[in-house]
Amino acid sequence: MSEMIEIEGVTKAFGGIVANDKITLDVPEGRITGLIGPNGSGKTTLFNSIVGYHPIDSGSIRFEGKEISKLRVPGIARLGLLRTFQQTRIYSKMDCVNNMLISVSHRHEGVRDMFSKYPPEVTERAEVLLEYVGLYQKRRLISGDLSFGQQKLLEFAMALMNEPRVLLLDEPTAGINPTLINGLIDRLKRANQEMGVTLFVIEHNMPVIMNLAEHIYCLANGRLLAEGPPEKIQKDKRVIEAYLGGHYT
Repeated sequence: MSEMIEIEGVTKAFGGIVANDKITLDVPEGRITGLIGPNGSGKTTLFNSIVGYHPIDSGSIRFEGKEISKLRVPGIARLGLLRTFQQTRIYSKMDCVNNMLISVSHRHEGVRDMFSKYPPEVTERAEVLLEYVGLYQKRRLISGDLSFGQQKLLEFAMALMNEPRVLLLDEPTAGINPTLINGLIDRLKRANQEMGVTLFVIEHNMPVIMNLAEHIYCLANGRLLAEGPPEKIQKDKRVIEAYLGGHYT
């Protein structure tokens, strides 16, 4: 099994606050890997560093064997490494189909009047993916009128539109109606199994991540606290202690 992401000794500080302290972990190809930890443990900072939002202070980040720690977001995205966010980043005044199209605009020359430049197969793929996430009937609705959970599904479909090799998901179930969570979990698993997308997932909902991930890393105070399969992590006394008296984030 090859490693899609290799993180070795990564440190990132903001002023005097060390958000990530010599973190080392791997994300294997074709798997779903989880990342958990209490509030302020450095999970989102690590994701931002992986995709190029925060340049690291030291260490190494490799994607399919290539060092990417000096690259910025567009260059990393073109390699097939994308992420979603806790708060959705959609174009709220556009309908769902146009959200899908603008998400791949970097592959087309020109931004003005770009919607007329897309070949029919691109629009068709957009509609297929909207159906995949259960939003086909809402494809012409203004995305800002969707529920927060539906907006998260749209953002997930927008990421898939770019055919990622690896997708980093930051709390995909946060803010979603509990009745929709099982459907989202099923779609994440299907994207992994049917589309071959490797997933690296931050999740605060412990039952969800235990059901979803095959291997889980736990951060605390910016450091790697524990790692292993779900059955090991949920019994680890260090992990349990890290969460006592706090909220999952």
